[in-house]
Amino acid sequence: MAPDSAASTPIPVVVAGALGRMGAEVVKAVGAAADCTLVAAIDTTPGKEGADVGLELGLGELEVAITADFEGALCQASQAARQGGAAVLVDFTHPSVVYEHTRAAIAYGVHPVIGTTGLSPAQLADLAAFADKASVGGAVIPNFSVGMVLLQQAAAAAARFYDCAELTELHHNRKADAPSGTCIKTAELMEELGKAFNPQQVEEHETLAGCRGGQRESGLRLHSIRLPGLVAHQEVMFGAPGETYTLRHDTIDRSAYMPGVLLTVRKVRQLGGLVYGLERLL
Repeated sequence: MAPDSAASTPIPVVVAGALGRMGAEVVKAVGAAADCTLVAAIDTTPGKEGADVGLELGLGELEVAITADFEGALCQASQAARQGGAAVLVDFTHPSVVYEHTRAAIAYGVHPVIGTTGLSPAQLADLAAFADKASVGGAVIPNFSVGMVLLQQAAAAAARFYDCAELTELHHNRKADAPSGTCIKTAELMEELGKAFNPQQVEEHETLAGCRGGQRESGLRLHSIRLPGLVAHQEVMFGAPGETYTLRHDTIDRSAYMPGVLLTVRKVRQLGGLVYGLERLL
């Protein structure tokens, strides 16, 4: 793999969803990273257009004005890229716009780093084909936590030995999609074995629709909990005669994601296409 030709200059970074909980952490992390420079901050919060994003987040003046013009920010990033190497978009926005945001970034030659979940398999396939055609590296990362990657690898290994398993993900009540992309990714890794899970033992009947969670074709069941006070948590429970085996990861603060975000920002420009999952970059 060829080295980044602009490795000695700061990476131009655009943050979409800059005033959100995750976006604010990304702005802070990018501002503190010597090898990154914030070139645009996108947010659609009413009344914030033109305000300095650093002042809005209590970080001091960053001389980067908040804008709601997504494509205008990408154009600005493309211009900055001529001086500092290819630009990177970090997107933490909403499932309803993430596909369009990712496709637009690729079209402008800006490398997308997507933390927003909710992309369907068909959309991921379409974006991967588009990125390959454009030769623009990108990364869709359901979870930027190294600890979560370790949990997923442990779950995939344990799935070889257990036929019964259920997954539960717990998030704050402002998360729009369910189940989480992280939970889906965990299930997909477990399903790579090609086996069926949870063989039926009894004819079940739900007196309350959905109380047994969502069931995938493999038989795995996924449960979603949304409550204030939670950040992001996931549990995978395996069962066998006489025992249970439980894997759990808890995110206490969103700063836990920032090492993974910065790692992806630094590596994405060296990719020739779209990758899915942080484990592809570790």
